[in-house]
Parts: sequence; C-alpha cells; structure tokens
Amino acid sequence: MSHSYRDLLVWQKSMSLVKLIYEEPRSFPKEAMFGLTSQMRRAAVSVPCNIAEGQGRASKGNFRQFVAMSRGSLLELETQVQIAREPNLRNAENASLLLDKTAELLRMLSALIKSLS
Repeated sequence: MSHSYRDLLVWQKSMSLVKLIYEEPRSFPKEAMFGLTSQMRRAAVSVPCNIAEGQGRASKGNFRQFVAMSRGSLLELETQVQIAREPNLRNAENASLLLDKTAELLRMLSALIKSLS
C-alpha cells in the first residue's frame, strides 16, 4: 500500500477531474448554475476525499469500503454529466471529455477495489 494517498495515481487523476468540473459549468446557462453545478461539484470532490480518508484508515477492508464510496460518487457524477449533456446545457464535446475521464477513473477505482479484496 502507498505511504500517502497523494502517491496514488487514481487520487491524482480524480483531483484533475475535480478541476475540470469546477471549470466546466461556467458554460452552463444561469438557470442550471446553482442546482446541477453544485451537485456535480459535490460528487466530484467526494471521489478524491473518500480515497484519501480510506487510505488513512488502518485496514484494507476500510480502505476498500471508502474506495467503493468513491466509485459510487463517480457514477453519480457520470449521471449528472449525462443530464447536463441535454440540449442547451453543454456542448457534446465537453461532455464527451468528462465522460472519458469518468470512464478511466471508474476502471481504476474498480481495479483498486479488486486488489483490496
């Protein structure tokens, strides 16, 4: 196991996704800014936070549980990106980039969960 959550590539990539999520909703229309943007940001932030908290726990089982929560938050974010992809909220190119990033992180989180089992 890594000495620090900051050494984990999955944590580093999830931090990059948080940055993208904080930058992306600037293109949303005003009526979408508060609700969906806020939910997307919370879900995105939850991913690296749960990885960090889980890695700080004393057991592999606890770490696995927190990584599974990160995975759930990532799937929530992926769903929100799909919702935001609807007409008039975001262009398809930006949504595709975010969905590619979430798919990559999903694979990484799933592999980490499996390795902790």
